[in-house]
Amino acid sequence: MSIANDETFIQIKNLSKTFESKDGQVEALRDINLSIGRGTIYGIIGMSGAGKSTLVRCLNFLEKPTEGTVIMDGEDLSELKDFRLREKRRDCSMIFQHFNLLMQKNVLDNVCFPLTIWGMKKRDAKVRAREILKIVGLTDKEKAYPAQLSGGQKQRVAIARALAGNPKILLCDEATSALDPQTTKSILKLLKDINEEFGITIVIITHEMSVVREICTHVAIVDDGNLSEHGKVIDVFSHPKTKEAKKLILGEGREKVTWSDSDSEGQPCLIKGGRVIRIVFTEHSSFEPVIANMVLDSGYPVNILYANTKNVGGIAHGDMLLGLPGDEAQATKMIAYLKSRGLAVEEVTDYVE
Repeated sequence: MSIANDETFIQIKNLSKTFESKDGQVEALRDINLSIGRGTIYGIIGMSGAGKSTLVRCLNFLEKPTEGTVIMDGEDLSELKDFRLREKRRDCSMIFQHFNLLMQKNVLDNVCFPLTIWGMKKRDAKVRAREILKIVGLTDKEKAYPAQLSGGQKQRVAIARALAGNPKILLCDEATSALDPQTTKSILKLLKDINEEFGITIVIITHEMSVVREICTHVAIVDDGNLSEHGKVIDVFSHPKTKEAKKLILGEGREKVTWSDSDSEGQPCLIKGGRVIRIVFTEHSSFEPVIANMVLDSGYPVNILYANTKNVGGIAHGDMLLGLPGDEAQATKMIAYLKSRGLAVEEVTDYVE
């Protein structure tokens, strides 16, 4: 069973990272402050180049911050000598997008490799490797070579190798980006099962909001080296506060709509002067036909611009974008009606041109 709780396990304090390039300094991260609870599955999301991969490498000091530090399980990594830092990294295994398997070694030897490097006898390493291969569902593949495996199987080997040394933390850097959707779902389920069974804290670096929704309990949004927003996934998903969060969450699957003087058949449009709102449904508010009842109550139609239901942390949540009438009094009445039914309502403008 998962041991996720409010105890801070990883604390990132005032962390900045600057790289030197031929064109001058590049600020990859700026003053990041973040706390990750023990046993949580924490998502760090951002677009390409946002700085999230640099952040995950700073978590175990593979990249040493230019300023600030990371406190892991009570130890300040910036104060550790090289030998102790290497020991500490054994508590913190990494899983990568492209698997990083040794192509000349079979599955069993790939999983054994870090154990033998750390000094475990080969016989004992094989016993441990077989235990882990059973956990990831690859008992029958121990003699296969990476070239004989599918992408999902390769990633399972990489997960087994990461688990071999009994780490306290798994750092997953775009671990599902090279996989098809169905395989991604199975890998995410495996990671969730590992978290629940062993209580391992998992940090997932991704640019896909669907990955965060599927598996993470908490999320931090990184944009251009800055921490834009962070919190519980359900809170950030339901009520994104920053422009960057809204771009990632509200932008999923939506086309921009354009203002029009009149309806244009086949084109998403809004009558000029109308307001655009987003409403969020939860499992407690999805039974009443609230939109239909609102239209009947007001006598005015609305334009449904977007609607979707998603699984957020195992609970069905939906959201919808509505274009309201140009009549201000009627629009205000509609918003009041929706709020009276317990729905979260916010006005949005980012998807209107």
